[in-house]
Amino acid sequence: MALENASPPLDEKAKRTRDLLASFYSTNTSGGGGSSSSSGRLAPADSINSPNFDSDLYMSILVQKLKLDGLLQKHVEMAAEIKNLDTDLQMLVYENYNKFISATDTIKRMKSNIVGMEANMEHLLNKIMSVQSKSDVVNTSLFEKREHIEKLHRTRNLLQKVQFIYDLPARLGRCIKAEAYADAVRFFTGAKPVFEAYGDSSFQECKKASEEAMDIVIHNLQEKLSSESEPIEARAEAVVLLKQLNFPVDNLKSKLLEKFEDCLLKFHNQSEEVEISESDGLPKASIGEFSKTVHAYLIIFPDSEARLIKLAQDFFAKRYGIVQQHINRRTSAANLLIMLWDIWNDVSVMDEVLSEAALPVYCLEAASSICRQYINTLFSHLLNEISDLIRIQPRLKEGSKESPLQIALENIKKAVFQGSMDLLVEFRQLLDDNFELLVKLRDLLRDCVQEGFQDFYHKLHQHFLLLCGSGSLFTKGSSNDSVQAERVQTGLVLVLAQVSVYIEQAAIPRITEEIAAYFSGGGVRAYERGPAFVPGEICRLFRSAAEKFLHRYINMRSQNLSTILKKRFTTPNWIKHKEPREVNMFVDLLLQELDGVVAEVRQVLQRSLTRRHRRSDSNGSTNSSRSNPLREDKFSRSNTQRAKSQFLESHLAKLFEQKMEIFTKVEYTQESVVSTIVKLCLKSLQEFVRLQTLNRSGYQQIQLDIEFLKNLLKEYVDDEAIIDFLLKEVINAAHERCLDPIPLEPPILDKLINAKISKIRDQKINA
Repeated sequence: MALENASPPLDEKAKRTRDLLASFYSTNTSGGGGSSSSSGRLAPADSINSPNFDSDLYMSILVQKLKLDGLLQKHVEMAAEIKNLDTDLQMLVYENYNKFISATDTIKRMKSNIVGMEANMEHLLNKIMSVQSKSDVVNTSLFEKREHIEKLHRTRNLLQKVQFIYDLPARLGRCIKAEAYADAVRFFTGAKPVFEAYGDSSFQECKKASEEAMDIVIHNLQEKLSSESEPIEARAEAVVLLKQLNFPVDNLKSKLLEKFEDCLLKFHNQSEEVEISESDGLPKASIGEFSKTVHAYLIIFPDSEARLIKLAQDFFAKRYGIVQQHINRRTSAANLLIMLWDIWNDVSVMDEVLSEAALPVYCLEAASSICRQYINTLFSHLLNEISDLIRIQPRLKEGSKESPLQIALENIKKAVFQGSMDLLVEFRQLLDDNFELLVKLRDLLRDCVQEGFQDFYHKLHQHFLLLCGSGSLFTKGSSNDSVQAERVQTGLVLVLAQVSVYIEQAAIPRITEEIAAYFSGGGVRAYERGPAFVPGEICRLFRSAAEKFLHRYINMRSQNLSTILKKRFTTPNWIKHKEPREVNMFVDLLLQELDGVVAEVRQVLQRSLTRRHRRSDSNGSTNSSRSNPLREDKFSRSNTQRAKSQFLESHLAKLFEQKMEIFTKVEYTQESVVSTIVKLCLKSLQEFVRLQTLNRSGYQQIQLDIEFLKNLLKEYVDDEAIIDFLLKEVINAAHERCLDPIPLEPPILDKLINAKISKIRDQKINA
């Protein structure tokens, strides 16, 4: 009940406060103020800010919505709002009261200052009228005298002109004697209007004498213009004076520009004929004369700008041409910097007098092309140096203690790595210099260096392939491949294989570090083109190339051995072969070829770090080394059927033996390469034996040769088990292809082998 009794005075007070605020801010209270919507509709009756507010409705809604605690809280909030509104109203009343007082004081001061102003304005107007009347009186009294003075002044000027006309021939004569042609032209052009008006009557003689004097002036100006000894400023002045006299100068313009071109050509020829240092391209005086000449020509012939621009660009194009000649002669980075610096300074001088030519932009483009050419030229020279080293194909001399392949390998490795590092040092000089032109080209230089290394190693890879007959010109299966294989030295192929390994494992990682440290960045290349230098791609190229070269070396050496074996097995008639007397000479050729392989491999490849287990016999006798299943049945060898039955049993037993892996991945070691070649040789030997039909003597000859090779071949490889297996396969193949497979008896076999060993020993002693 207390709340209901207190609410009407509060609402009434709030309404009064709201009306006062609305009247102060000039709001439209008739329309409901801001409580009405933009469409003109009235706010609901329960809205406390609307003009049609219904307090009873508002209270009934509050009572329905809120509990007692909520109503008490609402009461506190509304009391606080009422208090705030009262405070705001009080502040507004105080502020408006101060403004009213200030306005009253201002009006009082204005009234006091305006008093007496009208009297002062009337007094000032009277004085102005008095001054104007006196001025009119003075002007009227002096009007006649002023007209007379002006007439006398005009007469005096006319007399001076007439006197000047009569004195003009004498003046022109004095100017000619003093070579003051500019004054003569100025005097004559000043008198020319008088001569045009009165030259045929009053001043006829003066006109004639003056024209004769001007003919002399024109003649002298033409001589000065064509004189080579006259400075360009004097010649330019002569042209300007001739143009003022309306003398045709178009033909003179062409002649002077032709002389200018001849002068530039002379400068260029002098720079080519005289032995100049790499730090300059033209005589130093030329650029100063050139700029002065261009400046004078622009003054004399403003319409000759296009031709002068072309002459200037040609002038600097020739200078850059001289720089290109020095680059082709392999100049250093320091000399290149000096040459570019000199040209840039000259461009700056020329740009001051001929800015329309945009010479700095032209110079920037030319310099970028020069730097790119310089980088490409250095890479090209390095590629040629490496190519020259490779063309000197070393051969291993018999009995020589030198290692030509090892020397060639070290030289090529040094040329590739040290040459690349030297180029990086040269290129760093271009990046480290603070020369304004190179600072602008720094990103381009970084990209060019990275692109140069990428392209260089691609070309080096292609060059290696072509030298080894493995390039695009010698595709697999081509008839040229065999021809090329004959021309390519096996040692060179092995050297290039090891060089490729060195490039992949040592050179490229080190070069990549240097590029990352000093040449990273760039950004001139388009994003879609990817990075300029991709070391991973280069490493993959040379890894693949090394494998190709190593396999090519093995194939070439294996083909040489196969040629010996083929000639051995296709020449005789094995059906009519005689009884074996000694080991066949093809064994000597085979061992000699293997010795050559070992000699080459030892110069280029390293020994294996992990040596395989080497099987040794219980005693050193040749009998023990030649023990085989066939010998255990020596008493039954007289029976051919029994021998064949024993061979069949061995074949059946082999089916249950453990499978032996013969060919494994070739490694870059001496043992791996030599072993692979020996294995291929024995496989070829087995195939050649399979193609023949043997009698007993032929079979025994093959047995003798194989038994002799058994111990000797084991000296070339570490894995004796594979050699035993392959030699057994050869013997089995011969046994299978023999019509009467009865082997030699061990005593005879030992005797023949010992005789061959003694013969070889005697040959070594005699040598």
